Amino acid sequence: MKVAVFSHCTVDEIYQNDAMVETAGGPACYCGLTAKNMKFEIDLHTKVGTDFAFKSVLEKKGIFLSQNSMSETPTTRFMLKIFGTERDLYLKTKCDPIQSIKSDADGAIVSPVFDEVSEDTLDEIKENFDFTLLDPQGYLRRMASDNKIFFEKTLLDLSHITAIKADPDEAFYLTGLKEKEAMLALQKKGVKQVLYTDKQNITMLVKDRMYHLKIPNMAIGDTTGVGDIFCASFTCSYLKENDPIWAICFAVGAAQAALETHATGLDKVPAGGDTERNAAYLYNLMQFSSV
Repeated sequence: MKVAVFSHCTVDEIYQNDAMVETAGGPACYCGLTAKNMKFEIDLHTKVGTDFAFKSVLEKKGIFLSQNSMSETPTTRFMLKIFGTERDLYLKTKCDPIQSIKSDADGAIVSPVFDEVSEDTLDEIKENFDFTLLDPQGYLRRMASDNKIFFEKTLLDLSHITAIKADPDEAFYLTGLKEKEAMLALQKKGVKQVLYTDKQNITMLVKDRMYHLKIPNMAIGDTTGVGDIFCASFTCSYLKENDPIWAICFAVGAAQAALETHATGLDKVPAGGDTERNAAYLYNLMQFSSV
């Protein structure tokens, strides 16, 4: 099977514990590697500049950038300052937008980091795929005068979205509401499966039921990319099994496995066996409630 990913590869400068690590990042990298580990083919719709020094690193992991992905504009680059489970994010450079959506993939992950997938392009993607998972962060982000990223309330057409992943801030800036009410509002906007990630507490709304899971307590290191790993794992599992309950267990299991590595950057992308073992354990712990 094949999954299409619409997002920029980035260069991430990660500052944590008085040290800086520069690594390839962005949903294109994290989702691509996660899907690859789940035996999916990857159709990557992205843009990088000639300054992107990680092409060979990705190729060794089975992720290949097409000639259409190359740009004369510098790669999108972020500076991330990590404080426990919180972070400050700064945009340093921004690459060209993604416009081509032609694909024969079985489903799509749309996860812009900043301005690279327009709302018109999103509409085209929704029309061309039976399954579309949306991580809306890139539609909500704005840049302050010091290049620091903040969120702004944004109206977004969510009709024909199969699944959306949103944390409390993202859900609030999409709906003006919080927790259960925010999830119900996203559902009313047309989303079939609402995946609400509040740090270690994960809730999924499908039809008239809420499904609840929790990532076990552990020391938290670099969380960069964990949301992308979650999204790709949910997508691939759903496309294989057509079962949202198993898919959410797989997504949470992958996020847990990534955090358990205590690695920085792309090294935290988990092996498929670790994810599946966690998912099977979580399946038996799931709780649910009606709405």
